Amino acid sequence: MAEFGFNEHHQNEVINYMRFARSKMVLRLKTIDSCFEELKDSRLVEETFTVDEVKEMLDGLQMVVRGEVEMELINTAHTNVLLLRQLFSQAEKFYLRLQSDISELENRELLEQVAEFEKTDFKSADKMNQETNKPKLAPLNEGGVSELLNKEITRLQEENDKLKARMRTLESQAMSALDERTKADRALKDLQKVQGDQQLADQSQEISGLEDTVAALRDDYERSLSANSASQKGLQENLISAKHELLRVQEQLSLAEKELDKKFQQTAAYRNMKEILTKKNEQIKDIRKRLQRYEPSE
Repeated sequence: MAEFGFNEHHQNEVINYMRFARSKMVLRLKTIDSCFEELKDSRLVEETFTVDEVKEMLDGLQMVVRGEVEMELINTAHTNVLLLRQLFSQAEKFYLRLQSDISELENRELLEQVAEFEKTDFKSADKMNQETNKPKLAPLNEGGVSELLNKEITRLQEENDKLKARMRTLESQAMSALDERTKADRALKDLQKVQGDQQLADQSQEISGLEDTVAALRDDYERSLSANSASQKGLQENLISAKHELLRVQEQLSLAEKELDKKFQQTAAYRNMKEILTKKNEQIKDIRKRLQRYEPSE
């Protein structure tokens, strides 16, 4: 069925359905034939009939045949609904919304293609598949969205572990910077005894450089969080129509990242470093006041 753009699997599905429909049609035709045979055997036993008798027999036959045809049409419609139910159920598991064009059901050109297929390809395919079992629908709960969600959750967990490792690295760098600041403070105390304003200014610049280093480390940490957040936002835009569960996982990850940032700001190392900076700034101001106090005597 190359004209319809089907692959081999879908073509086999169509053949299976046409085989089923044809078997139902043959069964119903046999039932209708039996109605006529029954009329011949039970009523057509005399050589002559009156008009009323013929009319009565035809009316009865019409009622029986009409009932059989009506039952078959209703059963065919219901069978088609069950077939659509299977297709829609599979589509909904992938968050797809299928649409149908009812007008195409009366497309004469397509109907002729189906009839031609039934005369040629269907018959050859029927012979090839006589000894094979009918394929069943592949299970959906072992792959598809579930597998995609599991992979995405694993990837996000790996990113979360990398972020935690990055935070530990930044904390280590912050501690190193704090140690450098402590050493600088000790050196400043020694220099205050023997040096004047110039040495004090140089030491202040070194302290300012250390502060810039700490600020740069913090900016690097925040950029890492922003880059990870932007990556999550892009993923939400690509999978929002098919992965609602994944959105929930990403939201939890975002909350965890914010909690990590909050915990970093609340660490003792961060608070101690801030307190030390404040104390050292106050000490520097006090030293400058003392120098100004002794300046007239020099």
